[in-house]
Amino acid sequence: MDVLITGSSGFIGSALVPALEAAGHSVVRLQRGSGAADSRTWDPEGGAIDASALDGVGAVVHLAGEGIGEKKWTPEQKRRILESRTKGTDLLARTLAARDVKPSVLVSASAIGYYGNRGDEELTEDSPPGDDFAARVTVEWEAATAPASDAGIRVVVLRTGIVLSPKGGVLKRLLLPFKLGIGGRTGSGNQYMSWITLVDEIRAISFALDHEQVTGPLNLTAPNPATNRELTATLAKVLHRPSVLPTPLLPLKVRFGSELVETLLVNGQRVLPAALSAAGFEFVYPDLEGAFRGILREE
Repeated sequence: MDVLITGSSGFIGSALVPALEAAGHSVVRLQRGSGAADSRTWDPEGGAIDASALDGVGAVVHLAGEGIGEKKWTPEQKRRILESRTKGTDLLARTLAARDVKPSVLVSASAIGYYGNRGDEELTEDSPPGDDFAARVTVEWEAATAPASDAGIRVVVLRTGIVLSPKGGVLKRLLLPFKLGIGGRTGSGNQYMSWITLVDEIRAISFALDHEQVTGPLNLTAPNPATNRELTATLAKVLHRPSVLPTPLLPLKVRFGSELVETLLVNGQRVLPAALSAAGFEFVYPDLEGAFRGILREE
């Protein structure tokens, strides 16, 4: 089928597009400004979207949004983070709902930040949200899909964890210090880091598109979440390097602010993929050491 994708040039989107094409789908990119022949335009901030963007589209994957860990969380940056998610999602959901011929499914990005800082509590899709900034953003982000679901469109919300790939994200930033033997835990190291490889992230998105029984929130995390201490020790083991010195937090807090650092690096969530497992999804990389060995072999 024809699949419309926002955020197609991002870390996840750039891996999803070729995977969908390899599976026989035709991909249409929804982008800001003019683009290639296989793209359509929209302006989420201005509330405008190409009227022909959804012609013939059978499914929509919405991944676009301001990076949450790129800049200090000033009031202006917090506004950008929130509105880049809610405005675009609301515009897309309302546009889908108004169509005479609607796509069968909207798969919309979200994040495990929904749960807030929860210690070692095991969290599933039925767990309530947290109350910090990231959680409040995510709650509003997910709520913005309501016009689509109210119109009878199947909506799947992807609560994605830490996506592991040497090509981007957290792991790409960790590799150099760990290869130099100076990588280590962050903070106490006891905070849970619920992770998923990029390989399984893409497979799970495709699974959500293809399986009509999958609906609502979906935790995109491997079934074996690890503490920060376990994750860093396992990475060091696979790279045959020591992992002794903790990552100094003060320089990070000076650059990015305490709130961002505490939320993204010190706090944690122990998230389980209950809905994915119940739907019959099988992970290529369910355990951390196997994941690191597999994805780093492809580096």
